[in-house]
Amino acid sequence: MTAFVYRCTDCRREYARDEVRYLCPTCGAAYRPGIPLVGVLEAVFDAEHQRAKFDRSRPDWSLFSAVDPVHYPPLMVGHTPLVPAKRLGETLGLPALFIKNDGQNPSGSLKDRASFLVTAEAKRLGEAQVVCASTGNAASALATVCASAGVQALIFVPEKAPRAKLVQMVLAGARVIPVKGTYDDAFKLSLEFTAKRGGLNRNTAYHPLTIEGKKTVSLELFEQLGLRAPDAVFVSAGDGVILAGLHKGFVDLQRAGLIDTLPRLFAIQAEKSDAIHRYVETGTYSDAPNPSTIADSISVSCPSNSHWARRAILETKGRTLTVTDSEILDAQAQLTAGSGVFTEPAGATAYAGLLKVQAGPGALPRDAQVVVLATGHGLKDVDAPLSRVKIPAAIEPTLDAVGETAEAITR
Repeated sequence: MTAFVYRCTDCRREYARDEVRYLCPTCGAAYRPGIPLVGVLEAVFDAEHQRAKFDRSRPDWSLFSAVDPVHYPPLMVGHTPLVPAKRLGETLGLPALFIKNDGQNPSGSLKDRASFLVTAEAKRLGEAQVVCASTGNAASALATVCASAGVQALIFVPEKAPRAKLVQMVLAGARVIPVKGTYDDAFKLSLEFTAKRGGLNRNTAYHPLTIEGKKTVSLELFEQLGLRAPDAVFVSAGDGVILAGLHKGFVDLQRAGLIDTLPRLFAIQAEKSDAIHRYVETGTYSDAPNPSTIADSISVSCPSNSHWARRAILETKGRTLTVTDSEILDAQAQLTAGSGVFTEPAGATAYAGLLKVQAGPGALPRDAQVVVLATGHGLKDVDAPLSRVKIPAAIEPTLDAVGETAEAITR
C-alpha cells in the first residue's frame, strides 16, 4: 500500500484518508439523490514512491492499492483471463483484438473488484455491515465477498432485478430488500439508511474506493499485455463508475511513469439509457427519461458518476456511442460464437459498440491493440438471449434420427 490523500474532483480540495468517507464535505453538501454525484473523491497516490519501488520484473500491485492487503477478504478477485479473439478480430480488421473476461470473477462480474476493496475497508474500519443499492451485479458481488469475509451485506434492489442475481445474493447470506421502483429509488433509500442507521455504504462513486477497486482491471490489462497499455478499450456504461475505474487505473500508471499516453476509452450505452452519451455529445447533462433496455445492468436514469465519465472520455480522446437492444443481442451471439466468451447483455454492449465503430468512418486502424471488456457472465441473464435462441427438440434415441436432425441443421 502507498500513502494517498483524497482529492475532490470538483473543487480540488485535499483531505487526509480518514478525514472523509464518501463525498467532499464542501461540494458534496450540494448533492441530493436524483442528480449525478458532486464532490466525488479521487485517491491520489505518491507517484514518486510508486515509480521508485515498482519493479517491472516482479510487479507489486499493492503499491497501487488504497487498502493494505492485510485487510483483504480471503476470496480471490480479479486476475481474469484476457482472451485473444483472432477470428473476430480478422473479420473486423483488428488482428490484435482481446476480450477481458471479467465474468470469471467469483460472483460472475467485474463489480467484485469494487466490493472486494470496500469490504477490505470495512474490515480496516471495524464496520460489521456494508450497504449498497444495485440492479443486481453489484449486490451479488457484495454478497459474495462479504460472505467470504464474515461481514453482513445489506442490499436494496429494484423489485424487477433478475432472479439469478437475487438467488445468488440470498444464498450468500445477504439481507436483501426489494424496492418498488427503479435503481435510483433504491440508491436514495440506501443513502438514507446509512445516514441514519450506520454501516459502510458501498454505492458506486459515492464511496471512492469503488473506483479504486474497479481500476484494478486496467492494472491487469497493463500486466497481461506485457507491461504496456492497449490502444483502445471498449466498455459498456451505466452509472459511469467502471468507465471511471478504467480511466483512474491508466491515469495512475501514467502518473507513476509506467505509460506515456492513455488508451482511448469507448463508452457504449443502450439507446434508451443514454444520459452519459448525450452529456458527452452536448456538454449539458440530462437524465435518460425512460432507460428501459434488455441490458438491465446498465439501465440507469441518472448515472451517479456522469461527471467523471465525461472527463474520462474527453481526456482519453475517446468516444461514446449508443446501440439498440437488437444490436446488443446480435453482438452477444457473435461474441459467444466467435470467441467462446459468453457475457450478459450489458457486457455484450461493449462489443456491439466496437462493431458499430468498425463499420463507420472512424474505424480503428489494423495495427491497433483493442480490448473489449466483458463485464458479466452470460448465465446471469439467460432470459434475454432465449428470446433469440431456439432450443432443439428432443429426438428418438436412434442414429437415423440424429442423421435427420443434422441434415435439417445444415440446410
